[in-house]
Amino acid sequence: MAAALVPPEPRSTPRVVSADGTRLYVEVHGPEDAPAVVLAHGWTCSTAFWAPVVRALVADGLRVVVYDQRGHGRTPAAAPGDHSTTLLADDLCAVLDGTLAPGEKAVVGGHSMGGMTLMAAAGRPQLREHAAALMLCSTGEARLVSAARIVPVRPAALRTWLQRKLLGSSLPLGPVTPVSRRLLRYGTMGPASTPAQTDAVTRVVHACPRGTRAAWGHVLDGLDLSGELSRLSLPTAVVAGTADRLTPFPHARRMRAVLPHCTGLTELPGMGHMTPVEAPEAVSGVLAGLVRDHLTGNGNGNGAGNSARNGAGEGDGHEPGATAGEFAIKEETP
Repeated sequence: MAAALVPPEPRSTPRVVSADGTRLYVEVHGPEDAPAVVLAHGWTCSTAFWAPVVRALVADGLRVVVYDQRGHGRTPAAAPGDHSTTLLADDLCAVLDGTLAPGEKAVVGGHSMGGMTLMAAAGRPQLREHAAALMLCSTGEARLVSAARIVPVRPAALRTWLQRKLLGSSLPLGPVTPVSRRLLRYGTMGPASTPAQTDAVTRVVHACPRGTRAAWGHVLDGLDLSGELSRLSLPTAVVAGTADRLTPFPHARRMRAVLPHCTGLTELPGMGHMTPVEAPEAVSGVLAGLVRDHLTGNGNGNGAGNSARNGAGEGDGHEPGATAGEFAIKEETP
């Protein structure tokens, strides 16, 4: 597992320039002529966050495109005051146009803020041209701060106030220590996460510049993409962990109900917010299933990939004692 968490060397790093002239850091992995998957990471993360999913998809014979969001990893930060969901959508569209041939389709997935990026691009012609299907992973469309469960206090108003302060804070996280690892694991990961997974997530999050963290935190605080979510008419899979404190499981239920063409909800028992690291087999399985069902035409139409297991009901947002290898309940929409 530890080796799978090491970011692989990209096959290429193509030049992609966004609408405002900023060059975005982009990596392409896997065979040049293979079906494509494009992935957008979340708040405080980077291309390195996708390492185990990239490795799994490339091993499955797919081409994978990952990129750093503004101010994350090796992509320059936005100008002060320019942070917005419009900018996120601009950058995604630039990546799609810059890495796919005209008219070429891909499966496009987003984790956390990356999922919000897909929602923000709902009306863009580039998404209609290039996306065959979508994955929304550990994300939400609105009411992020009030719904979060990072600070374990009551009443709800006090918890929301404290969480808002944390979300927009520009205080340095400091060095990676046993204490910082434990705090980050509590806030972002489930009880089944391994020490290696926790270390990988901690390194990625601590590498995010504090100004970037605060600027995008303020955007997330006021986020409402409800209208855009309802316009995502492409086949869309929803993936979520039942122990997610940042975007709790009710977000996933609501998205499943609102999406015009939801292929199903994949529930990850006991997993937290960092599902691509905590359950990479499940996440990559959903993406590979979308490729088979909606891109190459070799699937069975349910977008589940190899990640599904049956026999349990929908999660209630609590934290069952899942083991590291226990994941993924695939539920079809009515």
